Amino acid sequence: MTLLPRLFLLLAVVLPLTACASPTAPVQGEDYELIATPGPFEPLAGKIEVVEVFGYTCPHCAHFEPQLEAWTAKLPADVRFTPVPAAFGGYWDAYARAFYAAEQVGVLKRSHADVFKALHEQRSLPMQSVTPQELATFYASYGVEPQRYIDALRSTQVDEKIKKAREFAVRTQIPGTPAVIVNGKYLIRARSFEDTLRVADALIARERAAAKGR
Repeated sequence: MTLLPRLFLLLAVVLPLTACASPTAPVQGEDYELIATPGPFEPLAGKIEVVEVFGYTCPHCAHFEPQLEAWTAKLPADVRFTPVPAAFGGYWDAYARAFYAAEQVGVLKRSHADVFKALHEQRSLPMQSVTPQELATFYASYGVEPQRYIDALRSTQVDEKIKKAREFAVRTQIPGTPAVIVNGKYLIRARSFEDTLRVADALIARERAAAKGR
């Protein structure tokens, strides 16, 4: 076999391997932006934090939720995922309060995905002007006594959490929802939900490597 055919044979073997190599590292300005005033939502405590700022009434968040839920279920022990409801005022605040009240009465994990379904598929909850009574009726199906839920909805603890969520969204300057932020440093800019999770994985790996190098 002459040199030229051998070269073509070598390329035929190497190029597919190159195509299967690890994806390109995320690029600042294309895949993510650096947050001007960085800082995690909660103290890291040895964890890598991934925050999703979302809105129950946001259709994009509803579409993202099944993929995000599957992704978070496989996260390693050193990664902490924290959903943060967007408190932009009006009906955004009403459902942000609903989220934190559900957390306070202990039914958030069971009810979270179902709120999206109730709003975007079943239409059993109103997008705007939802009342405390309507929310209490919804959460009663999870075994929560209605007045207990309404009390949680109006509590100072929920007030404080709404304030903290609003301040985080303002500080990180999210352009809309869903917004995914890694370690309070990186605001992901992606062209698809799949791309968002790919970039998140890469940034998690970057932060893990940086922590090991310290």
